Amino acid sequence: MALKGRLKDFSLTQLLNLVHLARKTGALSVDSHSGSAQLFFQEGKLVYAALSGRPNTLADLMLNAGKLTTRQVEAIAAQGRNRDDSQLGLLLINAGQVKRDEIVKALRHSMTDVVNTLFGWDDGGFIFDQKLDPPTGRIKFPVPLDSMVLEGSRHKKETSDPHTDLPTLDVVLRFTDGPGRNLRNINLSGDEWRVISFINPRNTVATIAQYNQMSESEVRRIVAKLLRDGLVEVVGATTPAKVATARSTTMPTATAVIPASTESGKPTFSQPEVDRNIIRRLIQRIRGL
Repeated sequence: MALKGRLKDFSLTQLLNLVHLARKTGALSVDSHSGSAQLFFQEGKLVYAALSGRPNTLADLMLNAGKLTTRQVEAIAAQGRNRDDSQLGLLLINAGQVKRDEIVKALRHSMTDVVNTLFGWDDGGFIFDQKLDPPTGRIKFPVPLDSMVLEGSRHKKETSDPHTDLPTLDVVLRFTDGPGRNLRNINLSGDEWRVISFINPRNTVATIAQYNQMSESEVRRIVAKLLRDGLVEVVGATTPAKVATARSTTMPTATAVIPASTESGKPTFSQPEVDRNIIRRLIQRIRGL
């Protein structure tokens, strides 16, 4: 029995994870307003992928990789109408025009590119049929799905709405007790370090934005990323009265930021320095992973 549904209800990441864990064999067909695609699997590995409107014969892949010219591809199409991609691959390798590793790289890149394109589709109908086989004449090259599942999870995090992760700025943050899941690849920008340097029980996210002269959308985006990376967590919301008091009377303990008058009469805030104790704590946590 085929599995049917829509991507808005069952995401591509979930589908790939299901195929990977259950070692499924079959074809996943997806149709949406953006186009259509087919992914073929054998025992939980992706072996072939095709996207509508995107030529993917071996000759096309070698052309895109710069290993063949347009004239050579046209000559191949004219002379080898009945030759499949495996035969063409052997011919090109024996002729010294391409190497086996270059063909493998092109196949892997083509399949990965199709999957990455599908990650950008918000909706569309899908059907997984275990009885469908890959098209004849194409090279089937197995690619593990675990890295693609991780890529799908990363893409979902990056494209998620910051308002969903952080509906209000009137909350207090703290560092998580356990190591975040993504700390192995920690790579914080200067703005992210500045936000981190102000995290303490007396500062709301709104207060941190004020001290760093950040807009609400900017600080929400940064904090949402820190939350998704598991680096910080929300302690709880504060009442409007507490927020007003914190904004008017509380200064961060990690740095000294003193408003200075300008010619326009508007106060400016000096750029905060990152608390070295916080950096040491993060480094210790990373080393302990």
